[in-house]
Amino acid sequence: MTLTPPLLPYETLARVTRLAKLDGTGVLAIAGAFAVGSAAVGDYSGAAIGVLLAGAGACELHGVSLLHLGQSRGVQWLIGSQLYLLVTVLAYAAWRLTNYDPELMRRLAEPILQSPDAQAKLKEAGATPDDLLAMVRLLYQVGYGAVGVLTLLYQGGMIRYYQRRRAAIEAALAEPAVAE
Repeated sequence: MTLTPPLLPYETLARVTRLAKLDGTGVLAIAGAFAVGSAAVGDYSGAAIGVLLAGAGACELHGVSLLHLGQSRGVQWLIGSQLYLLVTVLAYAAWRLTNYDPELMRRLAEPILQSPDAQAKLKEAGATPDDLLAMVRLLYQVGYGAVGVLTLLYQGGMIRYYQRRRAAIEAALAEPAVAE
């Protein structure tokens, strides 16, 4: 078993900025697309949430810009963006879980439930439309619960990642620039 030496501070800085740029761009693009898509179908609360989430990506990219300018406070922006994203997604998932609308789901499922094919499959399975709607509710709850747990794990991990590299980043920014 060979042990590898720790990364040099400038290598840590390069890795952190590369990851943060990729993560921030991804959050900004995905959340922005969801905001536009939600607005296009008239879901204005979904569009607002998309814009709020896109703001987290913009904050992370701002942190990267500060690090490129040699300002160590950029790390705080990276950490803050993850915390902001975590809180926003958890609040959204909690809101969705506590505001389930069974009548809306029934109205959305009605055209499917009325089709002869769906009725035949329900009869074959010995199920009723209410059984199917109960399954939809369970999947809805599990889905939003999973979003919350995954967000907690991912954003929590990113916060820890940035925090643990803060000293190396500050050391790299304190070093005189290396001539290339």
